[in-house]
Amino acid sequence: MTGSLPAGYHSPQLDVEVRLNTNESPWPPPPDFARQLSDELARVDLHRYPEREAVKLREAVAGRHGVEASQVFCSNGSNEAIQLLLSVRGGAGKTAALFTPTYTLHSHLSRLTGTQVVAHPRGDDFRLSPELVKEVVVSGSPDVVFLCIPNNPTGTLDEPAVIDAALSGSSLVVVDEAYGEFGGVPSAAPRVAHEDVAVVRTFSKAWAMAGLRLGYAVADQDLVTAMFDRALPYHLDVAKQLAGRLALSYESEMAERVERIVSERARALTELRGLAETVWDSAANFILFRPAAPAKAVWDGLVERSVLVRDLSSLPGLEGCLRVTIGTPADNDRFLEALGEIVAGSAGMTPPRK
Repeated sequence: MTGSLPAGYHSPQLDVEVRLNTNESPWPPPPDFARQLSDELARVDLHRYPEREAVKLREAVAGRHGVEASQVFCSNGSNEAIQLLLSVRGGAGKTAALFTPTYTLHSHLSRLTGTQVVAHPRGDDFRLSPELVKEVVVSGSPDVVFLCIPNNPTGTLDEPAVIDAALSGSSLVVVDEAYGEFGGVPSAAPRVAHEDVAVVRTFSKAWAMAGLRLGYAVADQDLVTAMFDRALPYHLDVAKQLAGRLALSYESEMAERVERIVSERARALTELRGLAETVWDSAANFILFRPAAPAKAVWDGLVERSVLVRDLSSLPGLEGCLRVTIGTPADNDRFLEALGEIVAGSAGMTPPRK
């Protein structure tokens, strides 16, 4: 059906005890944050429209990244920001280059805006080389280039030199940093003042606010102005604006939560390597792996044990692969134990196709 989400994008929302399929934070924001947000919302005049340009929130985001508020566009999740960037620099007769496998919505939103998608496969290790990126940009002259750092769904981290390579032409380089806090690398946001770069980020992952659907873009002031011209009036409700401003005052709590997730990621990576055929290093809050048994059978076995992970095995380049979100220590123990049981009983299963 025209306009439907791409096959393989939806994650089942099943009634399970351990849900590790959508890269959410395993822990909520601090209790003080929830109380403060509730108190402030109680004082809001809900019969009035929210601040149309979210100036206070944009100022807070700008302060975190060392840019001007005029260079920030806050959005309903990062997806709205991506779609608006494409509506400005993409569209009919324009092309967007991306490197697969990567975040599925980059191609989906490109097509929704009438932008032609030109996909280039990553190597076996899923990492990009600056040479490949430069060749794509110089030879194809795309209007938009998508880089996902760290990359979703592989978790791999590309070196900053790929951004320099992408700037070899006249493309708008969109750097998706949805998982940036987990990778331990500086944001590309300061580059927007001097280069044709737009950075998109989200509050859904490290900030533990997936239910509020808040994201933002950092870009050139003229590009931000053009995004506002194309956005719906009052597109960002008052709860999102309040929550975003409050969240940024809990930076140390966010960093501590990320540190705990990264520690659990290291433990899960070590144990997974003894249970799966292939496990890729990750700089995100999830791990991509290829089980030794067929992915669908393993996925079904995990669900039977009330553990839900993401089945990516039908996507090009990800044949036989599953992805697991890093959860609490108890969640991760349940996943590893369940996977171990499946592996122990899978001797007769047909190996996955490479």
